[in-house]
Amino acid sequence: MASGEKPVLSRYRDRMDKAVAALKEEFASLRTGRANAGLLDQVHVDAYGSTVPINQIGSVSVPEPRSLSVSVWDRGLVVSVEKAIRNAGLGLNPVVEGQNLRIPIPPLTEERRKDLAKLAGKYAEQQKVAVRNVRRDAMDDLKKAEKDSVINQDEQKRMETEIQKFTDEAVKRVDEALKTKEQEIMQV
Repeated sequence: MASGEKPVLSRYRDRMDKAVAALKEEFASLRTGRANAGLLDQVHVDAYGSTVPINQIGSVSVPEPRSLSVSVWDRGLVVSVEKAIRNAGLGLNPVVEGQNLRIPIPPLTEERRKDLAKLAGKYAEQQKVAVRNVRRDAMDDLKKAEKDSVINQDEQKRMETEIQKFTDEAVKRVDEALKTKEQEIMQV
Protein backbone atom coordinates (compact mmCIF):
# COMPACT_ATOMS: atom_id res chain seq x y z
CA MET A 1 0.00 0.00 0.00
CA ALA A 2 1.34 3.44 -0.92
CA SER A 3 1.66 6.06 1.78
CA GLY A 4 -1.34 8.35 2.17
CA GLU A 5 -3.76 5.97 0.45
CA LYS A 6 -6.79 4.41 2.08
CA PRO A 7 -6.42 0.61 2.63
CA VAL A 8 -8.54 -1.52 0.27
CA LEU A 9 -9.87 -4.51 2.19
CA SER A 10 -10.64 -6.57 -0.92
CA ARG A 11 -6.88 -6.84 -1.62
CA TYR A 12 -6.36 -8.66 1.67
CA ARG A 13 -9.37 -10.90 1.09
CA ASP A 14 -8.00 -11.83 -2.36
CA ARG A 15 -4.63 -12.74 -0.85
CA MET A 16 -6.37 -14.94 1.73
CA ASP A 17 -8.44 -16.57 -1.04
CA LYS A 18 -5.22 -17.32 -2.93
CA ALA A 19 -3.80 -19.09 0.14
CA VAL A 20 -6.90 -21.32 0.29
CA ALA A 21 -6.66 -22.00 -3.47
CA ALA A 22 -2.97 -22.91 -3.11
CA LEU A 23 -3.89 -25.40 -0.40
CA LYS A 24 -6.41 -27.10 -2.70
CA GLU A 25 -3.72 -27.40 -5.38
CA GLU A 26 -1.33 -28.98 -2.88
CA PHE A 27 -4.07 -31.38 -1.80
CA ALA A 28 -4.64 -32.44 -5.43
CA SER A 29 -1.09 -33.81 -5.53
CA LEU A 30 -1.66 -35.95 -2.42
CA ARG A 31 -2.51 -39.52 -3.25
CA THR A 32 -5.77 -40.98 -2.05
CA GLY A 33 -7.25 -44.39 -2.82
CA ARG A 34 -8.65 -43.13 -6.13
CA ALA A 35 -6.82 -42.14 -9.29
CA ASN A 36 -6.58 -38.39 -9.85
CA ALA A 37 -4.84 -36.64 -12.77
CA GLY A 38 -3.49 -34.05 -10.28
CA LEU A 39 -1.45 -36.82 -8.67
CA LEU A 40 1.28 -36.39 -11.31
CA ASP A 41 1.34 -32.56 -11.22
CA GLN A 42 4.48 -32.56 -9.06
CA VAL A 43 6.35 -34.97 -11.39
CA HIS A 44 9.04 -33.29 -13.50
CA VAL A 45 10.73 -35.04 -16.44
CA ASP A 46 14.23 -34.52 -17.85
CA ALA A 47 13.46 -33.55 -21.44
CA TYR A 48 15.11 -31.39 -24.07
CA GLY A 49 17.97 -30.45 -21.73
CA SER A 50 15.83 -29.26 -18.81
CA THR A 51 13.21 -30.49 -16.38
CA VAL A 52 9.60 -29.88 -17.37
CA PRO A 53 6.27 -30.78 -15.75
CA ILE A 54 4.80 -34.01 -17.06
CA ASN A 55 1.72 -32.24 -18.42
CA GLN A 56 3.93 -30.31 -20.89
CA ILE A 57 5.15 -33.45 -22.68
CA GLY A 58 2.06 -35.61 -22.54
CA SER A 59 -1.57 -35.79 -21.50
CA VAL A 60 -2.63 -37.37 -18.23
CA SER A 61 -6.04 -39.04 -18.04
CA VAL A 62 -8.02 -41.23 -15.65
CA PRO A 63 -9.47 -44.17 -17.63
CA GLU A 64 -10.49 -46.13 -14.50
CA PRO A 65 -10.86 -45.31 -10.78
CA ARG A 66 -7.67 -47.27 -9.95
CA SER A 67 -5.38 -46.28 -12.83
CA LEU A 68 -3.90 -43.33 -14.68
CA SER A 69 -2.81 -43.10 -18.29
CA VAL A 70 -0.11 -40.84 -19.71
CA SER A 71 0.06 -40.32 -23.48
CA VAL A 72 3.56 -39.07 -24.25
CA TRP A 73 3.65 -36.87 -27.36
CA ASP A 74 7.32 -37.58 -28.22
CA ARG A 75 8.21 -41.29 -28.47
CA GLY A 76 11.81 -40.53 -27.43
CA LEU A 77 10.68 -39.29 -23.99
CA VAL A 78 8.70 -42.39 -22.93
CA VAL A 79 11.66 -43.85 -20.97
CA SER A 80 12.34 -40.48 -19.27
CA VAL A 81 8.68 -40.15 -18.25
CA GLU A 82 8.62 -43.70 -16.88
CA LYS A 83 11.80 -43.05 -14.86
CA ALA A 84 10.45 -39.72 -13.52
CA ILE A 85 7.22 -41.36 -12.32
CA ARG A 86 9.09 -44.25 -10.65
CA ASN A 87 11.48 -41.84 -8.89
CA ALA A 88 8.80 -39.34 -7.79
CA GLY A 89 8.27 -41.09 -4.44
CA LEU A 90 4.59 -41.74 -5.13
CA GLY A 91 4.89 -45.53 -4.99
CA LEU A 92 3.74 -45.89 -8.61
CA ASN A 93 5.09 -48.33 -11.21
CA PRO A 94 4.11 -47.39 -14.78
CA VAL A 95 3.67 -50.02 -17.49
CA VAL A 96 4.88 -48.91 -20.94
CA GLU A 97 2.57 -49.63 -23.87
CA GLY A 98 4.12 -47.93 -26.93
CA GLN A 99 3.78 -44.16 -26.43
CA ASN A 100 1.35 -44.62 -23.55
CA LEU A 101 2.06 -45.40 -19.93
CA ARG A 102 -0.57 -47.19 -17.87
CA ILE A 103 -0.13 -46.53 -14.16
CA PRO A 104 -2.05 -48.81 -11.79
CA ILE A 105 -2.79 -47.14 -8.44
CA PRO A 106 -2.09 -49.65 -5.66
CA PRO A 107 -4.27 -49.53 -2.55
CA LEU A 108 -2.78 -47.49 0.31
CA THR A 109 -1.60 -49.15 3.50
CA GLU A 110 -2.95 -47.86 6.83
CA GLU A 111 0.50 -46.48 7.73
CA ARG A 112 0.80 -44.63 4.40
CA ARG A 113 -2.70 -43.18 4.88
CA LYS A 114 -1.70 -41.78 8.27
CA ASP A 115 1.49 -40.28 6.79
CA LEU A 116 -0.53 -38.63 4.02
CA ALA A 117 -3.03 -37.27 6.56
CA LYS A 118 -0.11 -35.75 8.54
CA LEU A 119 1.29 -34.24 5.36
CA ALA A 120 -2.14 -32.75 4.55
CA GLY A 121 -2.19 -31.25 8.05
CA LYS A 122 1.24 -29.73 7.46
CA TYR A 123 0.08 -28.18 4.17
CA ALA A 124 -3.01 -26.77 5.90
CA GLU A 125 -0.93 -25.26 8.71
CA GLN A 126 1.38 -23.56 6.20
CA GLN A 127 -1.61 -21.92 4.53
CA LYS A 128 -3.08 -20.84 7.88
CA VAL A 129 0.24 -19.13 8.59
CA ALA A 130 0.01 -17.44 5.18
CA VAL A 131 -3.52 -16.21 6.01
CA ARG A 132 -2.37 -14.87 9.38
CA ASN A 133 0.55 -13.10 7.67
CA VAL A 134 -1.94 -11.35 5.38
CA ARG A 135 -3.94 -10.32 8.46
CA ARG A 136 -0.77 -8.94 10.10
CA ASP A 137 0.08 -6.95 6.95
CA ALA A 138 -3.47 -5.58 6.84
CA MET A 139 -3.41 -4.55 10.51
CA ASP A 140 -0.02 -2.84 10.04
CA ASP A 141 -1.36 -0.97 7.00
CA LEU A 142 -4.46 0.12 8.92
CA LYS A 143 -2.39 1.40 11.87
CA LYS A 144 -0.14 3.31 9.48
CA ALA A 145 -3.14 4.80 7.63
CA GLU A 146 -4.66 5.92 10.94
CA LYS A 147 -1.33 7.39 12.07
CA ASP A 148 -1.02 9.25 8.73
CA SER A 149 -4.61 10.57 9.23
CA VAL A 150 -5.86 8.84 6.06
CA ILE A 151 -8.57 7.11 8.09
CA ASN A 152 -9.95 7.92 11.53
CA GLN A 153 -9.88 5.65 14.57
CA ASP A 154 -13.47 4.46 14.10
CA GLU A 155 -12.76 3.46 10.50
CA GLN A 156 -9.59 1.68 11.63
CA LYS A 157 -11.52 -0.36 14.24
CA ARG A 158 -14.28 -1.18 11.74
CA MET A 159 -11.73 -2.27 9.12
CA GLU A 160 -9.78 -4.34 11.67
CA THR A 161 -13.02 -6.14 12.57
CA GLU A 162 -13.65 -6.79 8.86
CA ILE A 163 -10.11 -8.12 8.35
CA GLN A 164 -10.53 -10.43 11.35
CA LYS A 165 -13.79 -11.69 9.83
CA PHE A 166 -11.99 -12.42 6.52
CA THR A 167 -9.24 -14.23 8.45
CA ASP A 168 -11.71 -16.36 10.40
CA GLU A 169 -13.54 -17.30 7.19
CA ALA A 170 -10.30 -18.24 5.41
CA VAL A 171 -9.07 -20.34 8.36
CA LYS A 172 -12.47 -22.06 8.50
CA ARG A 173 -12.23 -22.92 4.78
CA VAL A 174 -8.70 -24.29 5.30
CA ASP A 175 -9.98 -26.45 8.18
CA GLU A 176 -12.93 -27.69 6.10
CA ALA A 177 -10.65 -28.55 3.16
CA LEU A 178 -8.31 -30.41 5.52
CA LYS A 179 -11.16 -32.36 7.10
CA THR A 180 -12.50 -33.35 3.67
CA LYS A 181 -9.02 -34.39 2.45
CA GLU A 182 -8.33 -36.43 5.59
CA GLN A 183 -11.65 -38.27 5.16
CA GLU A 184 -10.78 -38.90 1.52
CA ILE A 185 -7.32 -40.24 2.46
CA MET A 186 -8.54 -42.47 5.30
CA GLN A 187 -11.42 -43.92 3.24
CA VAL A 188 -10.67 -47.56 2.37
